[in-house]
Amino acid sequence: MTLGSALLALSSPLLVVGALTLAARRPPGGVLDRGPRVGLGGEVFVLRSLRTRRLGLDVLSRLPHVVRGDLSLVGPEPLPPGPADPADPRGLPAARHWRQELRPGLTGLARIRSHSGMPWDEPALLDQHYAEHHWAGMDLAILASAARMRLRGALRGCARRRRARASDTDHRLSGYRAAEEVGSVSTD
Repeated sequence: MTLGSALLALSSPLLVVGALTLAARRPPGGVLDRGPRVGLGGEVFVLRSLRTRRLGLDVLSRLPHVVRGDLSLVGPEPLPPGPADPADPRGLPAARHWRQELRPGLTGLARIRSHSGMPWDEPALLDQHYAEHHWAGMDLAILASAARMRLRGALRGCARRRRARASDTDHRLSGYRAAEEVGSVSTD
């Protein structure tokens, strides 16, 4: 909760600018996405996040849920409520019992591994693996990987804007004129 509060304080100016930018564009449905999600112990809460993926603002906008205790920084993906298992007296969704044992997270093993191309890269299996084997060191490694991925993505975006493409550069020899190309005929 302390780290979540600190991150929220640091990201607040960026979130305000993002929300104001979205509000100026007047997207249909408003600035925030809202949807029910299942949390710790099967409690359902309404997850709110900005309607943008730029700079990870959608994820950062979920930090108030971390401070309130609905989410943790690291955990399985927060899923919407599913159909209840008729055999479960508590009415918990079928095949999701292990999810009820820990808080869902802003980021998690499934999110950071989703771009790795591993053959067993199915999010549900990775979330279950995290639930069965999580510890503080794993959480720190996941947070570091998530931050590194965001930073790498931002740097790639900046590099793409600066780099000239081959089609943007004139590769013709000096003294070349377009009129010479039209009038010339090959004698081969």
